Amino acid sequence: MRQLTYALAINEALHQMMACDESVFLIGQGVKSPWYVGNTAKGLLERFGHEKVIDTPVSENAVTGAAVGAAIVGMRPVVVHPRMDFMMYGMDPIINEAANWHYMNGGKSTAPVVIWGIINRGGEQAAQHSQALHALFAHIPGLKVVMPSTPYDAKGLMISAIKDENPVVYIDDRWLHNHEGDVPEEMYEVPIGKAIIRRKGDDVTVVAISYMVHIAMEAGVELAKEGIEAEVLDIRTIKPLDKELILDSVRKTGRLVVADGGWKTCGVAAEISCMVFEDAFDAMKSPPIRVTLPDVPAPASRTLEAAYYPTVNNIVKAVKKALDYSWTELYVSGVKTKSVQRD
Repeated sequence: MRQLTYALAINEALHQMMACDESVFLIGQGVKSPWYVGNTAKGLLERFGHEKVIDTPVSENAVTGAAVGAAIVGMRPVVVHPRMDFMMYGMDPIINEAANWHYMNGGKSTAPVVIWGIINRGGEQAAQHSQALHALFAHIPGLKVVMPSTPYDAKGLMISAIKDENPVVYIDDRWLHNHEGDVPEEMYEVPIGKAIIRRKGDDVTVVAISYMVHIAMEAGVELAKEGIEAEVLDIRTIKPLDKELILDSVRKTGRLVVADGGWKTCGVAAEISCMVFEDAFDAMKSPPIRVTLPDVPAPASRTLEAAYYPTVNNIVKAVKKALDYSWTELYVSGVKTKSVQRD
């Protein structure tokens, strides 16, 4: 099978969907500029023209509103935000309109819009250009949220998102744009709401999101050198979660580490950890451990960035910490309880 970069896999999905469906179009700031969207929109303007590839002024609210409105009347727009931070200006049409439209119209009307946000990390871009805000959108009823980690999934999930009858927030990470992988030439769909096991193991479950999947896979290799077999799950969709696969894995291993490139407090890692505790507490040999960004804004200093972003070593340490815990029965005031203690 041929190899494509993550960015060109997205590009191929857009080419194929726009060619086979007249209602699909791309709109957003910088769609004709590699400086904004990399190679993801390569050749689209030349092939489909200005009516289907619409480069807009800097007005995120208006552009997102136009896309949502077009979806309501029967089009299938893909609206891109080259820096996810500035999607905040488009929150009203995303949350108040697109997410609620199907429900408020009694299921008789839909808003099949793809809201595509690109996360920028590193490069000393600081707090207003480096934010991973996916947990905000996962909180909203009516929105589906996908975060592919591989070129194969980047293409398949973009096609699935465009075909979906309801709004989908498609989030990619610029750190993944040059990652290469196998991508079929034909059109195919990766189902929304289905995670995948990237590495099998029996000692601990590592649930990873977006670029953190690759960090987790590297950690799995390092852990295996010490005889620790980590099962790595690529969540792919953070809303809705593939609860069945996560719970099956945790029930097998008894331990959970969640690796998320977002903040810790009220993040996706917290949601996954809580879900496992609610539904598989009896199988747990240790509490869930989260490997995330610290609860501080992204720094501009390269030195601080090195400490800010999670690494392979962070996941390795988290796994070893999970393996080091044991549940010890205690009696407090005559009441039998469970408490976490070190072996």
